[in-house]
Amino acid sequence: MLLVAIPLLLRSSPAELYDPLTLVLAAGACVSVLFASKWEGPIDVSAAFVCFMLAVAFVGPVGAFAVPVVAEVVAFVVRRYRPSTRPYRASVLPINLAATAVPNLLAALLYAELVGTLQDGRLADLGLLTLVAIAFLMANFVVLSTLLALLDGERLRTALRIPYELLPSLALTVALTVSIAGVFAQFGLAAGVFLALIIVAFTYMSRLVVVARERTSQYAAMSWGVLSSLVRALDRRDGRTARHSAAVAAFARDIALQCGMSRRDAELAHTAGLLHDIGRFALPDRVMERHGTLTQDDWDAIYEHPELGADLLRDLGVYGPVAEIVGAHHERIDGRGYPRGLKGDEIPVIARIVAVAEVYDTLTTEDTYRDQMTSFQAMTELRRVAGHQLDERFVEALAALLAGRGMDYRHADLADFDTELAIEGRIAVATESATSAGGLAAITSKPTAR
Repeated sequence: MLLVAIPLLLRSSPAELYDPLTLVLAAGACVSVLFASKWEGPIDVSAAFVCFMLAVAFVGPVGAFAVPVVAEVVAFVVRRYRPSTRPYRASVLPINLAATAVPNLLAALLYAELVGTLQDGRLADLGLLTLVAIAFLMANFVVLSTLLALLDGERLRTALRIPYELLPSLALTVALTVSIAGVFAQFGLAAGVFLALIIVAFTYMSRLVVVARERTSQYAAMSWGVLSSLVRALDRRDGRTARHSAAVAAFARDIALQCGMSRRDAELAHTAGLLHDIGRFALPDRVMERHGTLTQDDWDAIYEHPELGADLLRDLGVYGPVAEIVGAHHERIDGRGYPRGLKGDEIPVIARIVAVAEVYDTLTTEDTYRDQMTSFQAMTELRRVAGHQLDERFVEALAALLAGRGMDYRHADLADFDTELAIEGRIAVATESATSAGGLAAITSKPTAR
């Protein structure tokens, strides 16, 4: 690819290299690449794309090629890559040049053929710059992902999976870059100062976003670690807790999906199922051990455990919707539940789903207080109390879900807390959710081999 660029460069004027704007854009690209923030995998976030596209619009093919070349060479020298640890360390520079400099050269040649250089900010010329910018981003992503997949031995289909979470930011990047180009075409040097401020702001904001992601990830890991430890501590006091939590989580998620709810709501039901009994940590040992007659104080503690669990989740600060569900999973349709006596639609929908899942798993599991029921007997009991204790809609959804399923699923004998917890995935989701509002800060992204 780099060899193909040579004859293309020979068609253009080397005088572009001495254009003051080329030097300004090259310096801006160097700063952006050097202070790029790590996003995830091979993706870095920087403002270099702005410099690349302005070189395409105002300098020409040679300058558009030179700006990313200078930036990548400077980054390579400053960071002092060595051929160690990973097999392609020595290939970092040519990979980055192939993924940035060559697509930028082709973008500049195309734009020069169609427009020349942007002169007065006409809408048609800016529209073409938009299309060229999008084409550059696509070529950049495809070239880099393909090369890294080949060197790492990964499947191309996996490597070329589109990073949908970055698309809004990339769209804003293109729009803002084209807007800057239009301002520059109208006001010249004054816009150059504005450009410098934009580059500095982009770089700084992107670093803030990445720092926020890292801190959120650490906090999510800590909070999930605390919660999973509490559930395991409960399981040591009552050996049914972990399996029961895993089973309720799986049933609740599947009921939500059976009812046509979104995957997000289904995962919310799953998380609430995992944590629905977290408040039982405050119950007396004699209640947890299930021996002897319960006193009024014991019953008072039982009635309070949903609210205690909800308070614990609220204090952690990440699981607001889950806290509301956990606090209401023992409410009844007829208003005779606890702790607040909610009824009907006052009870959160997902809390009603968790209630059905919990009652079913409790009835089909061996318990010291009563005889274990078969799945058929349990569903008969659920239908008997549907409409006044449980939500009839979700009882019937569970019945449809169980139809044709094996005994392992019906009795959740193989339910495993660690499997349902999948803590790494939950940390990633918490991190993405907590930083999604900061997507605007990640205005530019340039995948680079590191």
